[in-house]
Amino acid sequence: MLHLYDDIDARLALAAHLKQKRKDAKLSRRALAEKSLIPEPTIRRFENTGHISLKNFLLLWMILDDIARFMELTK
Repeated sequence: MLHLYDDIDARLALAAHLKQKRKDAKLSRRALAEKSLIPEPTIRRFENTGHISLKNFLLLWMILDDIARFMELTK
């Protein structure tokens, strides 16, 4: 079956992945904000809309997931 994804689908999928990782780590948005130095409203907006800067996305990914897994996508 052919799946057509657009940038919105990709943003929401990445946001959902990191949101689930945050919940698995039992971190509140506030705790993640303190750990990442990214404002809590920015994290909330990202989890709801997928909108975030690349810098902040990578900071969240490094805290919640293995950055090596992400880097594998560039090979």
